[in-house]
Amino acid sequence: MIAFGGSILDVLSSNSTYSSTMRFAATLVFAATGEWIAERAGTMNISLEAMILTAAFTSALGSDLTGNVWVALLFGLAGGFLVSLIQGVMSHRFGANQFVVGLTLNVLAVGLTAFIAAEVNPVVKRAGTVRIPLLARIPLVGEALFAQAWILYFLYPLIPFAWWAVYRTRWGLDLRCAGENPQAADVSGIDVNKRRRQAVYACGLCAGLAGTYLTIGQVGSFGADGVSGRGFIALAAVIFGGWVLKGAVGGAVVFGFFLAFGSVFQALGYEANPQVLGALPYVMAIATMILFARRGRQPAALGRPFVRGLT
Repeated sequence: MIAFGGSILDVLSSNSTYSSTMRFAATLVFAATGEWIAERAGTMNISLEAMILTAAFTSALGSDLTGNVWVALLFGLAGGFLVSLIQGVMSHRFGANQFVVGLTLNVLAVGLTAFIAAEVNPVVKRAGTVRIPLLARIPLVGEALFAQAWILYFLYPLIPFAWWAVYRTRWGLDLRCAGENPQAADVSGIDVNKRRRQAVYACGLCAGLAGTYLTIGQVGSFGADGVSGRGFIALAAVIFGGWVLKGAVGGAVVFGFFLAFGSVFQALGYEANPQVLGALPYVMAIATMILFARRGRQPAALGRPFVRGLT
């Protein structure tokens, strides 16, 4: 028991733990921010996994075609947005069940990206690391926060911008009304399904950043199994955070820590069952769903389709 406690202390005192946590968490934070916007509008966006995976592939394709990381970023944003466009239109224009659409898109994305990637075999050019002077020298967290691939730094303006857009603009007010009381919003002249589509599109762009960061900022290659359920973990992070942005971000960082924990634990020379370490973040996601799903106050109309005239 003492030896185990010492190994945990070594992991917690290692700079690598915090750097790895940030690298793993960045994908989740990008995705969780977008999912939070979608859920505030009343949409449970199950297709988040497909958005991240498609963006990861299209960014790899853009990198392979041009060798330019900025073009790869645009390709990634386009990939995430394309899936969100299908999700938004099918669910909130044609009235298809949003859960069925999301699950279908997830399955389609896995098969389609795996097939095309096997045919194309894209070569990825990684984004460069940007080190911010002085700040990167802060003990433990300096390297983690201020010496990363430049795509990660989009997180720092994205989070406050998302909060401002949802809580300090008329658009955000309409969006929250669509998630809380769509019938009242409709009577007030708000196009509920339009706002919900827009929230899903915003989620798609955030997922585009997540997938692009995963491919050209963190891994440096594309694999059809590379996303590995991160979309579902990001969705769980929103629930973990009680549908509050700071809670969603905090939840994503916690999950990122457990994703990083296994690799750092083994890198320090400690032995553990690799299957247990690999399953740890997903076990945490399930535990979060059980412990926190009823503690936060979700939007009242979350997951409920809106049809004008029906209550």
